[in-house]
Amino acid sequence: MTRIVRFHKFGGPDVLQFDEVKIDPPAEQEVQIEVKALGLNRAEALFRAGKYLEQPSLPSKLGYEAAGIVKAVGTDVKEFTPGDIVSVAPPIGMGKYGVYGEIATVPAYFVIKHPLNLSFEEAAASWMQYLTAYGALIDIANISKDDFVVIPAASSSVGLAAIQLCHLVGATPIATTRTSQKIKGLKEAGATHVIVTEEENLVERLHAITQGKGARVVFDPVGGKSVLNLAKGMAEKGIMILYGTLSPEPTPFPLVLSLSKLLTFRGYVLFELLKDPSRFEKAKAFLIDALARGKLKPIIAKTFSFEKLKEAHQYLESNEQLGKIVVTV
Repeated sequence: MTRIVRFHKFGGPDVLQFDEVKIDPPAEQEVQIEVKALGLNRAEALFRAGKYLEQPSLPSKLGYEAAGIVKAVGTDVKEFTPGDIVSVAPPIGMGKYGVYGEIATVPAYFVIKHPLNLSFEEAAASWMQYLTAYGALIDIANISKDDFVVIPAASSSVGLAAIQLCHLVGATPIATTRTSQKIKGLKEAGATHVIVTEEENLVERLHAITQGKGARVVFDPVGGKSVLNLAKGMAEKGIMILYGTLSPEPTPFPLVLSLSKLLTFRGYVLFELLKDPSRFEKAKAFLIDALARGKLKPIIAKTFSFEKLKEAHQYLESNEQLGKIVVTV
């Protein structure tokens, strides 16, 4: 018997509960991991509340990211053996493969031998943020040293990962944040420019920063009416990649701007990358190399113990954090 975290009804952090369950041996092409650390994601809060892209069957597991030690492997698994130090990229099917627990079982496809210079906490904080940002900025937008990249909600773990990836290839990251509270932290995290959207004119600042050229790439998890001003600050033939719906408002389509500037607007979710083995392998090779060389380093906002998981979810929903929230097991 082992402890895992499930929810038996939808709701806030209080619906999370520790269940004692019997863990079956890993099936064919599965890896069983003794979990040492978990990385928390906003998608998990949405999943728990019944507001995510995937609808769970109750009671449901949850959790996308973990790091630990391989405990057992299923038949036909050749690349991992018990004792390996590994971490988990977000598995498709959180209700089935949720990793919140002392033991997690996931498909071998999503298990990664991460660089050993990473702690368990850092490894658990890596894959959702860096794979998400890589898929948009490197794989799709192909950013380079000449690009300005606008990163709304930049204090999120994915936003911070995007800032680091910009520096890695020489692009200029422009972070946006609603209030001035996070300016210092964003600059320390590497943002070349920070725009406070509740205090500054976004369009004017973007044109000033880019000397009137506009930004070629916008990497936006928010949506809502702010896309209109973001589009006004974009360069001709720019691309806006929308990967979230944090705004409760409808998202208008800036048709006139898209025609006059020849803009591209593209929806994106991480699973587009994960479902394509060749793109996933290329992403892993790129990120493993950068993490091993210290060119990318996860920023951890706060660490909680496994027993304090509810409190960790409350902190996740407070929006106070700058970086990743990690739970040690």
